[in-house]
Parts: sequence; C-alpha cells; structure tokens
Amino acid sequence: MRRDLWRGARALFLPTLAVLTILAFLPGWLDVAIRVYALAVSGATLAVMVAALRRAYPPTRPLRTAGRRLSGARRESPAMLARLEQEVVLGSAGSFDLHHQLRPRLRGLAAELLTTRRRLSLDGDADHARELLGEETWGLVHKERLPPEDRLSRGMPPEALNRVVTSLERI
Repeated sequence: MRRDLWRGARALFLPTLAVLTILAFLPGWLDVAIRVYALAVSGATLAVMVAALRRAYPPTRPLRTAGRRLSGARRESPAMLARLEQEVVLGSAGSFDLHHQLRPRLRGLAAELLTTRRRLSLDGDADHARELLGEETWGLVHKERLPPEDRLSRGMPPEALNRVVTSLERI
C-alpha cells in the first residue's frame, strides 16, 4: 500500500509543479490549472485504489488453459447438445417448432429405438409401436400427425416432454 501511495505522489509531482508555475507566472489561468490538477489527482487516486484492489483479491484462473484442446469428437458434442436444447425450448414454446423441429428428432429416435431394441418398425408395426410408446408419445411421433392449425399456439409443456422422453427410455 505504501509503495502505491509513493507511486501516486511521484505521478503528481509534475502536475503540482505545473500548477505552481502557473500560479507564479500566469495567474489568469489558475482556474483552469486547478481543474486540470483536480483531474490528475482523481486519476492518481483511482490508480492507487485499483492497485490496492488487485492486491486484495487473488487473480482468477481460467477453467481451461489455452493450450489444452479437446478432441474433434468432443468439440462437436456441446454444439449438438446446444442444438438439441434449443429444439426442446422452441418445441415447448411454440407448436410450429414442436412439429417441424423437435418432432422429427423424436420420431427418428423412436424409430431407431423400436428397430434396435424391439425389431419393430414405427410405421410398419403401428399397433405394436403405439402400444409400446403410449398414447402421448404416439400422438407426437406418428406419421399422420397434422401440422398445427395455429402456428403461434403454445407447444408441448416441459412435463409432457418429460413423459415422452420417459416413454422412449422405457422401450
């Protein structure tokens, strides 16, 4: 702290000398000189305070170092996750986004899960698929589902989307 005060006083030496010179040789400019000097004193005070604060709080460390890079497959994963999160948010906000963005993703998941786990086709074995998926999920993923009449209406609530995901997980 004392070192910072000494630096501040050294920084004010030249402006103080300039004010004293103006006082002695140009008394008509004293008003302007005092205002400039007050600005210099404020700047030096601010610099001393910032230096004290920087010492009081430890420096922050970045969570990841700049040299450490992730592999290519892991770099894409967060982007895909962000895209999926965006689709879910938009699907719960509006029926248009639910039908044209989230529904195709859920339909693809349902078709793949039914094929790999139960050896059923989503469209070919519609009765079995409907029984396994449940009415709520089937109403969302079946191929005859019509687009919403009101494109601006509310989408599917998060609780209902949670139930759909749970039914997909149960396959």
